[in-house]
Order: sequence, then structure tokens, then C-alpha cells
Amino acid sequence: MLFSSPLFLYLFLPLTLLLFYFSDAKLKNGVLLFASLVFFAWGGVAYSIILVLSILVNYLFGYLVSRKKGSRAYLGLGVGINLGVLVVFKYADFIVANLNSLFENFQIKPIDQPNILLPIGISFFTFQAISYLIDVYRKEVVYQKNLVNLALYISLFPQLIAGPIVRYHDIASQLVKRDFSLEKFGEGVQRFIIGLSKKVLLANNFAIVADEILDSDFADLTTPVAWIGIVAYAFQIYFDFSGYSDMAIGLGKMFGFTILENFNFPYISKSIKEFWRRWHISLSTWFRDYLYIPLGGSRVSNSRTYFNLLIVFLLTGFWHGASWSFMFWGAFHGLFLVLERLGLDKLLRKTWQPVQHMYAMLVVLIGWVFFRVESIDEAFFYLKRMFVNNALLENNWLSYFDTKFTIVLFIGIISSTSFFPWIGSLYSKYLVQNRTINLASNTVYFLILNALLILSTFYLVAGSYNPFIYFRF
Repeated sequence: MLFSSPLFLYLFLPLTLLLFYFSDAKLKNGVLLFASLVFFAWGGVAYSIILVLSILVNYLFGYLVSRKKGSRAYLGLGVGINLGVLVVFKYADFIVANLNSLFENFQIKPIDQPNILLPIGISFFTFQAISYLIDVYRKEVVYQKNLVNLALYISLFPQLIAGPIVRYHDIASQLVKRDFSLEKFGEGVQRFIIGLSKKVLLANNFAIVADEILDSDFADLTTPVAWIGIVAYAFQIYFDFSGYSDMAIGLGKMFGFTILENFNFPYISKSIKEFWRRWHISLSTWFRDYLYIPLGGSRVSNSRTYFNLLIVFLLTGFWHGASWSFMFWGAFHGLFLVLERLGLDKLLRKTWQPVQHMYAMLVVLIGWVFFRVESIDEAFFYLKRMFVNNALLENNWLSYFDTKFTIVLFIGIISSTSFFPWIGSLYSKYLVQNRTINLASNTVYFLILNALLILSTFYLVAGSYNPFIYFRF
């Protein structure tokens, strides 16, 4: 079940909200847990067993890790079990396929391909479970005695299938007590509608162009069309991913939770270091706190720091999917982070800011080629089409700029900057004191939100293109 589906919007969510708010305070977490398990089971009842077992195993190991005796060993075993499940369900086919390629060179009988289906959200709830065990081990939190509360943390449906990755110490107190108010609920509804609009009205329309170009025969691409394809994909993945994060944060507010931000206008970055402070914040901080710093972070020698960065980003890429291209994408970003530490960052700061921004976006766009194209060889061929003039003067690229795509592109460019927050800050600073203007602006904003919801619903009911890009994650 997707957030961007009529079933979720007009049946599952309203019914869940009704049951939640009309239930006794002591039962609210139980109601939300039940709804979360139903939500996950909608994609396959069999895979719900994996989620339930993950909850039970981590509940047991949370208790064992909290004990003084053997806590380190129990932590290692608990983390190992979580990673083992992730490896089996997400990476087994990849590992077997590569082993068979190796065996072929030595004429060894190949292993049967397991063909294991990937449970949606397994990367997210596994990392959350690991964060729980580590936080308990570090004494940042006490282990969760209430099984329902721990189960809700691991399976909370707003962020179950597409993040953000919620770390246990950030939400532990909210599992026990959180505030409910009409104002907070209203903020959640607004945030959800904005996220839904990003996904349905922007990301899905960018996906139409991106998929048409990036799924075509690259040999036929002209240089302008190749650039249009990767720019469209860059906007698609940003508005899709940030849209889902907005919806998750909004849903969290509706149920009383405060979920941390996951995106902060990454496409205004002037370096790759800044990009990763703004892109998928929950993942980058997870790897920073649970891998990079334990490896020594930047407190060790320069060479070891560079090694740590490359390892972290190699694994960041691999976390996204079982593919060499994902690993290459991660290593590619890690390499530029190392180069910036070696002095490129200082050199960039001496240049004109638009040059810094062009550098960051060029690196990001090249990286998206490897992220999107499954074969590394094909990705390099696509890059050749981008940078080696191929029928540059042909005007076939103009056909992509119909009225709809032009409007979506314009809105996408504006929305990926801090333009709208800037307008909001100006309003708050100068106009909010005027009651007449305040009432008029609130009315206009209310009408815009309703129009966005109606338009998004229309697109979904009409069966418009609505891809779910997280199947590989």
C-alpha cells in the first residue's frame, strides 16, 4: 500500500485516525501498532513474519544488551542477526550471481539462484532495530520493557517503507508520552498534502520524461536529450524521496510524533560535503554516528580518515541496493569528499559561488547516472552521450518541452531552492501582524492546499504514472 494511492488516502488513513483518536489513551499505541502491521501485511502477509520476528528478536536482545555481563557480545550477536536477515533477503541473489560468474571462470558448477523477493522497507526497519540495540548498549536509553512500544518503533507505518530512518534515542520518550493538539494535527495534514503533491504532481511527471529517456537505447541519444533525461531523474528522485519524507513527517504529527527532517534543499549545495548534510539526513547521520565515528571518524590520521570516508560511502551505496552501480555511486561520492578534505574545498571557497554550485550539481548529476543505470558500462556510455557532442544541433530535444513539462520544470526548479521558505519568512516578519492580511493569506493557503489535494487525487484516480522507486532499497 502506497501513501500515494486512493486506498490509503480515503480508506486506510481515515479509518486509522478514527480508531486512534476514539481509543483510550492506554490503547493508542496498540491501535497504531495494529494499523502498522496491517499496512505492512498489505504488501505480502508472508513477509509480515519477518517484521514480527525482527521485533521479537530485538526485544530479547535489547534486554540482553542492557545487562552488564556479556553486553558487548550480545550487541555483536544482535547486530549480526539483523544484518544477516538483511543480507539474505536483499543481497543473496546478488552474491550468488557474482559467485556464479566467478565459478564460470574455473568451470565450477553454479549455485541455483535463490530468487528471493525483497520485502519493502527491510533496509529501513533493520537500521532502526540496530540503532535501538546500539543506543541501549551506549546507555543513551534504557531498554524498552514494553513490547508494544518497541514494536511500534520498529514498524511505525508512516516511515516504514521509505524512511526517514528514525533513531531510537530520538523517539524513545515519545513512545511513552507525546502531545496531541489540533494545531499539531493541522500542521501534519498540511505537511502531508505538500509531500503528496511533490510525489504525484512533480516527481511522477518528471518520471515520465526520465524513464522514457533512461530506459531507451542510449546509442540513439543526442547530447541534449541525455542531459534532459538525467536532470529529469534528479528532480524525480528528489521530489519523490523528499515527498515521501514530508508525508511521513506529516503522518507522524497526526499521531503525535515529531520525526526529524530528512531533506534540506540539497540542490542548493556548493560542495559534496554540504550536499550530504542536506540529502537523506537520517541515513547520513546514521552512518556517521554508528559507523564513521566508531571507525575513528576524523580523529585519526588523515589517511585513516580518508579510508573511513570511502568505506562509509561504499556501504552507503550498497545500502541502497544490491548492485555494483550503487556501490560505484557511493564510492564516487566518497572520492569527492576525500578530494574536498585534501584541499579542493578550500580552493572552491575562493571561487565565485555560482561556480561552487555548478561544481556540486555536476558531481551530483554524474553520480545519479550510476544510481539510475543498472550497468556500470551502460552508465559510462550514457555519460559519453552527455559530454561528447552527439547531434548537438538537432532539435529533437524540443519535443520534451511541452506545456506540462515546462510548467513542472519551472515549479521544480523553484521548489528545490529556499524560495518558498524565504517568502514565508518575509510574510512572518512584515505581514503577519496585519489581521486582515493574515486572514486573507491563511484563506488563500487553505484553498491552495485543498486544490493540491484534489488535483493529486484526480491524477491518482485517473491512473496516471505512479512509480514506486523504493523496491530496490
